[in-house]
Amino acid sequence: MQTKQLRYWMLYDWANSAFATTMLAAVLPIYYQSVAGKGLEQAASYWGFTQTVAMLLVALSAPVLGAMADLSQRRMAFLRVFAWIGSLSCILMSLAGEGDWMLVSILFVLGTLGFSGGNTFYDSLLPQLALPEERDEVSAKGYMYGYIGGGVLLAINVVMLEKFSWFGLPDKISATQAVFITVGVWWFLFSLPLFRTVKDPARTAARPIGLYIKEGFGRVGVTIKRLPKYPELLKYLLSFWFFNDGITTIISMSAIYGAELGIGTTHLIVALLITQFVGIPFTFLFAKYARAIGSKRALYISLLAYMGIVGMGYFMQNALHFYLLAFMVGMVQGGSQAVARSIYSQMVPKAYAAQFFGFFSLSGKVSASIGPAVFGTVGLLTGSTRTAILSILFFFIVGLIMLRFVDIDKGKREAEAAEEQEHLLGSSLLSPKEKSSLQRDEDQTLL
Repeated sequence: MQTKQLRYWMLYDWANSAFATTMLAAVLPIYYQSVAGKGLEQAASYWGFTQTVAMLLVALSAPVLGAMADLSQRRMAFLRVFAWIGSLSCILMSLAGEGDWMLVSILFVLGTLGFSGGNTFYDSLLPQLALPEERDEVSAKGYMYGYIGGGVLLAINVVMLEKFSWFGLPDKISATQAVFITVGVWWFLFSLPLFRTVKDPARTAARPIGLYIKEGFGRVGVTIKRLPKYPELLKYLLSFWFFNDGITTIISMSAIYGAELGIGTTHLIVALLITQFVGIPFTFLFAKYARAIGSKRALYISLLAYMGIVGMGYFMQNALHFYLLAFMVGMVQGGSQAVARSIYSQMVPKAYAAQFFGFFSLSGKVSASIGPAVFGTVGLLTGSTRTAILSILFFFIVGLIMLRFVDIDKGKREAEAAEEQEHLLGSSLLSPKEKSSLQRDEDQTLL
């Protein structure tokens, strides 16, 4: 283990998680509703559409970025560029004032691209820096650094917003703009140790961008063609796309929903801070709970909890209610996502694990763009944010129904059978005729 490099790798999670907490979940949505979107009848709907555009852009770029990470050997160079794009977009957000909702939307889309696009290259560094037996622990520690780093800056931001005079700021709007600058500076400064320590290998011949596009989308096409060989995995993916959309919509829309209902900025941010820190222990507790009762049953329970959260959100009246909902989200948020990923991993053929997980990430981003769009559309059509929040129930209900028909054990057997076929194709014990027959079956699936 390269201790210093791994420590700085984890520190990058500390750095960019400030965007996830302050910009994505807490402060920026409220600013969008009360300042940048001032004059818009349904600012929450426009924020939902902004989320959709950002997610679709990330999804469309993901295959190309993945190919770049694998083929270019320029991971650090690309990571620097995307980190700087994200950091600069946060700093420039301080220039947006009343009515500047379009500027905020554009900068948020760029920030999201910097955040998610950079993570493609950041994640791909793990095999380079850690031994196989170390990666689970290092990955978990990276997430922990992110939870803590994002939470620490958000706590500082709360003080800045409440006691803005301590910082020589005239009002809360100026304090919020200063908060955006802190996110960009935090992201940039805590990224520097990684940038200075981990270097790319000697530059090889440059490849045309067309190669990355062809390779990236080619991988997606091959994975889609393979999916029919794994019926249980396919059914689970359909279920995941729906309930994941519900979860991500709650994460991205909760703050602006509370602001639309008149809950104060400080209450909203403190509640989301509660979610952040409650999520740390409950993610690990939920994992133990899932081992005790079974992962599918644990996922059921978490999704039912989310449905209860949505229902309670519809009737929410004051800050105390929002605090309660924030605590409940913290109890199930990390655990449900971890269990969902674990179930998927059990039904993925090992020979194509990287390929299938790449598709899992890509398709999850595409599906996650639909929920905010539905939220925004329902809000505009009905003129009611409360009705819009109820629309999220649809995604959980459909996801739960589809999950009911997934047989995880059968999915494991399907993956093992595919693994065995892959082994036989490479085995010298088979005759050329037998190999040709097995390969024909594989090729037929892909046609």
